[in-house]
Amino acid sequence: MVGLENTPLATPLKPATLAGFTVERHASIGSTNDRALELARLGQGNTWVVADQQQGGRGRSGRHWTSPAGNLYASLGLVDPCPMSVSPQLSFVAGVAIYEALQSLIDCGKRLAIKWPNDLLLDGAKLSGLLLEGGSSRGVFVMTVGVGLNLVTHPADTPYPAINLADAGYAIDRDDLLAALCNSFRHGLEIWNKGQGFEAIRSAWLLRAAFLNDRITISSEKHPQQGIFETLDQQGRLVLATEQGRTLVDAGDLYPLYHDFGP
Repeated sequence: MVGLENTPLATPLKPATLAGFTVERHASIGSTNDRALELARLGQGNTWVVADQQQGGRGRSGRHWTSPAGNLYASLGLVDPCPMSVSPQLSFVAGVAIYEALQSLIDCGKRLAIKWPNDLLLDGAKLSGLLLEGGSSRGVFVMTVGVGLNLVTHPADTPYPAINLADAGYAIDRDDLLAALCNSFRHGLEIWNKGQGFEAIRSAWLLRAAFLNDRITISSEKHPQQGIFETLDQQGRLVLATEQGRTLVDAGDLYPLYHDFGP
């Protein structure tokens, strides 16, 4: 974790453009998530940490997240955002917020969709990812929501195809995107209301969902599962209709499957 005394000088953006959030910028940093979590533990929540590059960026399950210059790398630190039991719902709040932020700047139409649990797809390829991390600090629950969005580059040889906005024909200024994300995220947090308004977030997410009602594969640490993606339940778990009946999926990687069950 990057210590406060070793943190590069930060330059906040104008607060008036960022929906009440503080923004801390870095030319380079180990991990925006680590820094945002450190600030949250110090009681400095509602702060976006943004970096031009990350040296130690990571995705879900500890996967390395390539972080070359030019893309958006940003993490929001939150202090006491909700009861710990409903904190995974923040993934859906963030997914809808990123979707809405992009659509406010460029009209992607049906080209843009959200892949369960937290990836944004453009033309069926991964455009952005999310990483939620958190825990208790001095008796207070703190969280970070990390966002990585491919503006001008994307990694190759990934398990799921990736894409960037420039290759897709879209040019977006990072500051404009960050401002739009702050606005949409503030709106989403207000609707969600620490979990009390999850049904509205769930409905908004489902309207933007990729592969809904399609046959899919869920890859997890236990074993792959195949079935039809029917909906999300009231807690945000994926409802998968299999030959054995309906099952609830808490976590895993979703892949489309365009053929029936069987060998």
